[in-house]
Amino acid sequence: MPSMYRKLRPASISSPSSSFFARLTLSFSRMARRSSLPKFIAAILILLALYALFRIPFSSPPPSFSISSAPKPATKIYLCNLPEKFTYGVIRSYLLARGSSSSAELRYPGHQHSAEWFLFSDLLRLNSDTSPIIRVSDPSQADLFYVPFFSSLSLIVNPIHPTTESSPASYSDEQMQEQLVDWLEQQDHWKRNKGRDHVIICQDPNALYKVIDRIRNSVLLVSDFGRLREDQASLVKDVVLPYSHRINPYKGEIGVEKRPSLLFFMGNRYRKEGGKIRDTLFQILETEPDVIIKHGAQSRESRRHATQGMHSSKFCLHPAGDTPSACRLFDAIVSLCIPVIVSDFIELPFENIIDYKKIAVFVATNEAVTPGVLVGRLRAVGEERVLEYQKEIKKVKHYFEYENPNGTVDEIWRQVSSKLPLIKLMINRDKRLVKRGVNTTDCSCICSSKLDETLN
Repeated sequence: MPSMYRKLRPASISSPSSSFFARLTLSFSRMARRSSLPKFIAAILILLALYALFRIPFSSPPPSFSISSAPKPATKIYLCNLPEKFTYGVIRSYLLARGSSSSAELRYPGHQHSAEWFLFSDLLRLNSDTSPIIRVSDPSQADLFYVPFFSSLSLIVNPIHPTTESSPASYSDEQMQEQLVDWLEQQDHWKRNKGRDHVIICQDPNALYKVIDRIRNSVLLVSDFGRLREDQASLVKDVVLPYSHRINPYKGEIGVEKRPSLLFFMGNRYRKEGGKIRDTLFQILETEPDVIIKHGAQSRESRRHATQGMHSSKFCLHPAGDTPSACRLFDAIVSLCIPVIVSDFIELPFENIIDYKKIAVFVATNEAVTPGVLVGRLRAVGEERVLEYQKEIKKVKHYFEYENPNGTVDEIWRQVSSKLPLIKLMINRDKRLVKRGVNTTDCSCICSSKLDETLN
């Protein structure tokens, strides 16, 4: 143990300094008997001065000190210089497929998977003093490489129901996916570390589905892991993003006076896979007097009704859809409407800083489909508890607002930066490992279910 943390020795225990003072005192005592009083007094003063000189450093408290934690340096990100067809070209193809002229302004169309646009736009801006990242122009200086392909928009370029004015579908998302990875695999910065230090956004659950095995080493930015295998993506390696909210945020204060409805839901009643629960919930809830539950597809009119419903309800239902998550969860949060999550396999964004139990009610699927259980639990929540939920939601609401300068985008970059130690570990590990089988599961891909099994 360092000397400054050792306890001082009791006075009764002899030490070199105490022996010294004993001998010196005895010497001066004998001198006093043989000499005059003035000399004796002078000697006493010298003795006191020496005593003070030796004693003070040992009797004073240990010096206090603090270890100041210097701020972490900003992560250096290189914006990969993709051919334009993977960015603005996707926007152009989307607009042309809907009858716009080739000279129309290239404005990214708003939809629930707009994170790819917000991240790209953020990197195009000048570096901010408050940003957790710095964009670098030299790839040799970069910690990470961001690949700005608009993969979610590419997926929906061709309209489901083309208008008569639009030309026959000539855009192929699958070809774009293949061409993107072909381009990446030719780049030195990709080949150097097998793409491990690259960040690729595929927020729509079907985005980049054809090439996902070729980019699985990279940090993937996803909405959930509903359609990804455990050897392709994981909580350990990748980052879960919030959907872009599609309704206007609630501007008022917390309270229940302007929220007469108990529970609100508006969305597609019939979904595949885990979303089949929706039809059952409709049957159970549609006769409840203080519950509003409506079938509605995405449209401007539906968003208007959804805004009104969420802003006037205490709770907003979030059942699983085709995948465990959906944008209405984040619509509810920006509406200060307490989310009621009925989705057993959902993964949520930013859980290292947000305790969702403070802002949402979780109900297991087998309980929710039991008549009376769901509404019974909600009616048992008192007004004071509702206000507590709303207060907590208001504290974290900015994390789900992409337009907020200190909101979603900055937090995504912080989450991405937190992956750097693992990335460096895997890069260094790759350098010394013998070649393994192609189908060997990488240890960085630990799915949430495997994590749960390990922890339990």
